[in-house]
This record gives sequence, structure tokens and C-alpha cells, in this order.
Amino acid sequence: MSRYVSQIPAAASADAVAHFSRSFTFETDCWDVHDALGHGQPDFVLLDVRSAALYAQGHVPGALHLPHGKIVASKLAAWPADTLFVTYCAGPHCNGAARGALRLAQLGRPVKIMAGGITGWLDEGFALATAS
Repeated sequence: MSRYVSQIPAAASADAVAHFSRSFTFETDCWDVHDALGHGQPDFVLLDVRSAALYAQGHVPGALHLPHGKIVASKLAAWPADTLFVTYCAGPHCNGAARGALRLAQLGRPVKIMAGGITGWLDEGFALATAS
């Protein structure tokens, strides 16, 4: 019988609480982003950090296009320093959201990742917008 799951014991409950609570400071999910966008004035700026071609094919409605490699201080000057940014990319198989989040954090900006990216968005049944 395989015991790969239980071979290493689970963390103590207090450690698990600390770990999972902390994870919410780094990420949000597609459902919460959708809910916030659907209620008007979200308290964050949503950034699609994928290529221009992928953004044009379909993106989260309300997302701004800013590829992770182009996140620089001058592109963020329009927003106050305490503006929360949420980045997303293609999905769990892509690290673009993390790359974008890292660049924002290096610039001293508050940031979270939208877990799941476009894949998660579509899995939830949410529609995409297309560039006109």
C-alpha cells in the first residue's frame, strides 16, 4: 500500500492556520475578483500580464494589459503608491502572474495574484472580453 500522502505528517494545526492565513495575503481567486468587478468600483487594479495577442483573444473584463516584462515605475505613476494590483496570466501552468507580482513588489507596490488565471476564470464559467 502506498503511503505517499501520509508518509510525511501534516503540520500542526497552529502551523497550518498560520500558513494558510498567510497565503491569502499573496493571492485571491477568480470568484472574488469577479464579485468585486461585478459590484463596480473595485479596490484594486487588475493586470493581465500576458502577451498583447493573448490579451486581444480574450481577457478578464476590466483588466488592463501590462505584460510582466514592461512593469516599470513610469507605467505605474498614474496610481497612488498604496494601490493594490492583482496580476493574472494563462493559468496554473504559467508563472507570468508571479513574474508580474515580483516586479510590482520590487517597485514597492502592494500586489496579489489571481490564482488560476484565465484557466480558472473560464473554469468558473465567467466570460472573457476581447480587445476591439
